[in-house]
Amino acid sequence: MRADNNQLRIVLLSGAICSGKSGLAKRLQAQHGARIVKTRDLIKQQVPSVQETRESLQRAGERLDREDQGAWVQNALSRLLQAQQSGPTPTGLFVIDSVRIKGQVDSLRRAFGTVVYHVHLTADRNVLAARYKRRGTKTKEFATYAEVKQSTTERNIEGLAEFADIVVDTDRCTPDAVLVRATALLDLYPRAVLSLVDVLVGGQYGSEGKGNIVGHIAPEYDLLVRVGGPNAGHKVFAEPEAETYHHLPSGTGRAPRANLLLGAGAVIFPRKLLEEIAVHRVSADRLSIDPQAMVIEDEDRKIEEAMLAAISSTFQGVGSASARKIMGRGGKAIPPVRLAKDVEVLSSYVRDGQEILKRAYLENRRVLLEGTQGTSLSIHHGKYPFVTSRDTTVAGCLADAGIAPRRVRRVIMVCRTFPIRVGGPSGPMKRTITYGKLSKRSGIPEKELRKIEKTTTTGKQRRLAEFDWEQLYKSTSLNGPTDIALTFVDYISVKNKTAYRFEQLTEETRRFVEEVQRVSGVPVSMLSTDFNWRNVIDRRCW
Repeated sequence: MRADNNQLRIVLLSGAICSGKSGLAKRLQAQHGARIVKTRDLIKQQVPSVQETRESLQRAGERLDREDQGAWVQNALSRLLQAQQSGPTPTGLFVIDSVRIKGQVDSLRRAFGTVVYHVHLTADRNVLAARYKRRGTKTKEFATYAEVKQSTTERNIEGLAEFADIVVDTDRCTPDAVLVRATALLDLYPRAVLSLVDVLVGGQYGSEGKGNIVGHIAPEYDLLVRVGGPNAGHKVFAEPEAETYHHLPSGTGRAPRANLLLGAGAVIFPRKLLEEIAVHRVSADRLSIDPQAMVIEDEDRKIEEAMLAAISSTFQGVGSASARKIMGRGGKAIPPVRLAKDVEVLSSYVRDGQEILKRAYLENRRVLLEGTQGTSLSIHHGKYPFVTSRDTTVAGCLADAGIAPRRVRRVIMVCRTFPIRVGGPSGPMKRTITYGKLSKRSGIPEKELRKIEKTTTTGKQRRLAEFDWEQLYKSTSLNGPTDIALTFVDYISVKNKTAYRFEQLTEETRRFVEEVQRVSGVPVSMLSTDFNWRNVIDRRCW
C-alpha cells in the first residue's frame, strides 16, 4: 500500500554545522512540499533581542535548553501546528532544522509519537571544516570551524546519532542520495510497485489506427508518453480537419490537462517538433523531453534517402540518427551526436524523464505509453531488412521510455481488419488484395478507400492484405496484450459505419471478432468503426 502523503510527519534533523541539514531540508521542501521550521527562527521568537550572530544564537539556545530541558522547541511547534490546523488533526510534512540536544528530541517524541522521524547527518571533521570555509549565510559566523566547536552543544552534537532513526554520512553520499534515504524513512515511496502504466502498440505493420484509439482513451490519463520518431504519423479526428502527431503523444489535444513526455529513446527532428508544438499550442511547462533523446540532423535524412530506397523508407532520418547514437560514443560521429540537452531551442522543454515518471508514480497518476509503427516492423522480430530502426514491441517501448515492466497495468494491441504496408518494395505481406476487391467486398467506394490509404508522413499509396492470423498469434506472443483494439471495422462492411453498439455490427463482423479473441486469447475491448467523433465501440471492463 502507498503511504498517505497527507498525514502528519515531523522530521528532526541533527548533526554538526555543515553536515548538510539545511540542504536536506530544502530538498524535502522541493520534492515533498515540506515546511521548514528553523530553530534559529524559534530562538529569535523566544529571545527577540538576540543578535544575528552564530555565537549569540548558540548562547540563547543553550539558555532556553537549560530552562526546560529543550521542551521549548516542542512547544513552539505545537503552537505552529495549532495555528495552521484546518481539520480534526494536523497534516503535512514539517522539518525541524535542527535539534541540538536529546531533551529536544525526547520532548518532541513524547508529544507527537510515531510521526516523528529523526535523521542525524555526520561527516569527517576535515570535510566539515572545508565546507565551513566555503559557507555563506546571512548569520555572522565564527572565523574558524575550531571556534564553532567550542560550544558545549556543538561539541556534543554527535551524541544524538545514538538516538536517531537513521545516521547518514554525508561525505559518503551525494545530497540526492541523502534525500532518497530520508524519503524512504518517511515512507513516502510506495511500499509496493503500483501498476499505473497502460501501453498501446501496433500489432501489424503500422498505420493500424493507433492515434484514433489513443484519442478515445487519452482523457483518462494524467501523463502521456511517446517514444519512436517522426517516421510515424498518428491521426486523431478533429474538425475542421484531423490532428496529426509525428512527435507528440496523440492524446495531446483530446487530453489538454495531461502532461506530455518524450522518452529517452525518442528520436527528434527539432524543426518538425517545434512546428508541431506551435500547431497544437503546447506550453513549455506541459511538455518534457528527456535530455538523452537523440536529435536528427539534415544529413541523416539525406543518408537515408541515398541508402534506404530499396525498402521504401520514409527518409525521416530516424535510423541514421539512431545508428549515430550507437556508433558516436567515441566522439567521432559525422555529424557529431547531439542529444536533446545539446539543442538550445529545446532547452525550455528538457527535463529528466525519470524524474517526471517518478513524480507520476508517487502521486498515483495514470500514465499512457504510446508506441509507434507496428510489431512486425521491429528490427529484431520483423522480416529483415524490411524493418524499422527500433524494437516496436511492448518491451522495446518500455525500454525506450524508461518504464519498468512491473509498472504496467494494461497492454492494448491495435490491429486493423486489413493490414497494410506502404507502396513499393516495403516488404512481404501474405495474400495482398486490390482496392477494387476490397471496395466490392465492403461497399466503400474505391476512390474513398484510396484517399484513406495514403501514408501520413510521405503521402504514398499503401498496399492492402487479408487479415493475417499467423501475424496476430505472433504479435500476441511478443506483446502479451491484455486487450485488443480492432480498427477499420467498416472495411468488413460499410454498414458498420453506423454501428454504435456491438450488437449493431454485422453478423460477419461479430464472427470475425469472436475468432480474433479465440486465436489471441485476448478480449477485443474496443472497435473503431469510422473516423468521426463517435467512432469507437468501447467494451472495456476497466
